[in-house]
Amino acid sequence: MNAFDFHRPTSTADALGLLGRASDGRLIAGGQSLLPAMKLGLAAPSDLIDLAGIAALRGISAQADTISIGAMATHAEVAGSAVVRSMIPSLAALADGIGDQQVRARGSIGGSLANNDPAACYPSAVLALKGTVRTNRRSIAADDFFTGIYQTALDTDELIEAVSFAKPLAAAYIKFRQPASHYALVGVFVARFSDGVRVGVTGCAAHAFRVPALEQALSANWSAAAARGVRVDASDLNSDLHASAAYRAHLIPVLAARAVEAAR
Repeated sequence: MNAFDFHRPTSTADALGLLGRASDGRLIAGGQSLLPAMKLGLAAPSDLIDLAGIAALRGISAQADTISIGAMATHAEVAGSAVVRSMIPSLAALADGIGDQQVRARGSIGGSLANNDPAACYPSAVLALKGTVRTNRRSIAADDFFTGIYQTALDTDELIEAVSFAKPLAAAYIKFRQPASHYALVGVFVARFSDGVRVGVTGCAAHAFRVPALEQALSANWSAAAARGVRVDASDLNSDLHASAAYRAHLIPVLAARAVEAAR
C-alpha cells in the first residue's frame, strides 16, 4: 500500500476543501470497500479524508411518515435503531444482513450508496422506499441517483449528508446471497404504498433498478402468486461465475414473491 496523507475534518466544508486541494484525494466513510481496494493495489489515493469525525453526518430521526438517516450512520446503527425498527423494520433487517459483524460496525449507509457496488443491498431499499439522497448541494431522487457500475449522480465536489425513506404500508427485503462475500447474488426489496408498489432489485445488473412489470402486477394484486406470474427479461442482466443472467431473471420474481409473503 502506497503512502498517503490522512485527514479527519470536523465539517463537510473542511472535508470538501481537503478533497479539492488533494492531487488524488478520496473520502472514506467506513472504508469497507476502499481499504480492500487499496490493499490490492487497485486504488492509491494521495489523501484519505475520513468523514467519521463530522457529527452533522450522524443521527437517525423521524418526521411524520419519513425517516432521515445520516450518511455516517453505520449498518449496525441502522439495524439497531428503535426509530427504524418501529417505522420500517424491513430496512433494519436489511442492514442487519449486510456483510458480517465487523463490516456492520464500520460500514456506513452513505459510503455504501456513494460506492454503488452492483450487489450492495441499500440501493434496492432506496429505490423501493421512495428514497431521497441529500447532499451538501441538493436533493437527488433515488430514480436519478444510480447511473452506472460504481457510478452515481454525485459530482466530484459533492458528498452525501443524509438519506430519507418513506414509510410503507408493508415491505420486505429478501436476499439470495453469495456465501463467500455475503453480497446479494440477487436481492429484491418490495414496498407497498397507498399509491402502488415499488420493487428495487440489486445484484443483477450494473446498478440497482426497479421492475415495472412486478410493480404493476403487485399494485393490481398484492399477492405472492401475482409476483410469481411475472417474467423478467434477462437480456440486460449480468452473467458471471456465480449465476447466469437467465438464473438471475428467474430469481427476481421468486424472491419478490417471498418478500410479499414476508411483508404480509
